[in-house]
Amino acid sequence: MRWLVPALIVVPALEIGVFIWAGGWIGPWWVVALIILTGIIGIAFARQQGIKVWKRAMESMSRHQAPGNEIIDGICILIGAIFLFTPGFITDVVGFLLVLPWTRGSFKVIVLNWLTYYMAKNRGKIIYRKW
Repeated sequence: MRWLVPALIVVPALEIGVFIWAGGWIGPWWVVALIILTGIIGIAFARQQGIKVWKRAMESMSRHQAPGNEIIDGICILIGAIFLFTPGFITDVVGFLLVLPWTRGSFKVIVLNWLTYYMAKNRGKIIYRKW
């Protein structure tokens, strides 16, 4: 969590810089249109991918198998949808990378390693603390 506060400062600053650069290059109204368009397309695609993963998880459970891979996919899609909902070009690129099935694989490895690390650290338990 030490990275959260710097990320909340650095990412918006980078996004503002990209907005200014893109606004000078293609015009401010095109920047606004692109932000809205990428948000709408991204959320629609995230919804479609989420439904697809949900159906795969239900099929796994109907075969009495744990939907482990589908859960990791769902986490990636959820995080990607949050990034896509956030206005900005950098966050949209990260969001699309998390939502698209052929680019999601590398992120799945990162999420799985993160979960494995915290499971080992807490002896098989993930502890949720309400602040």
